[in-house]
Amino acid sequence: MKNLLAENPFGTVTLPGGLSEKYGTEGGAALGKIIQIVIWVLIVGAGVYALFNFVLAGYSFLSAGDDPKKITGAWAKIWQTALGLAVAAASIMLAAIFGKIIFGSWDFILNPTITPIQ
Repeated sequence: MKNLLAENPFGTVTLPGGLSEKYGTEGGAALGKIIQIVIWVLIVGAGVYALFNFVLAGYSFLSAGDDPKKITGAWAKIWQTALGLAVAAASIMLAAIFGKIIFGSWDFILNPTITPIQ
């Protein structure tokens, strides 16, 4: 019976041209870079969404007039947006702290390098 752990059951995958030119032929660097790009796009997307949400909440606050329900709704939207930004910032800090505690590097989770199985 073959030892299943001795061989890579998935075979080899060649990198696309753009990634192999930029990051070399080692698969771990390119995969880590793709994961890093996805993480940062999500974080930047959260910031852009929060900006638009703040603008819309401010507009609804200014246009509320004397209606207490509209003012309460606008303040709730502002509060929820600020809380969402705090969660996004805390997730970056927690990723750095857990990366340092578990892996010994502050940017291990935010800038991963995946080593291929040999």
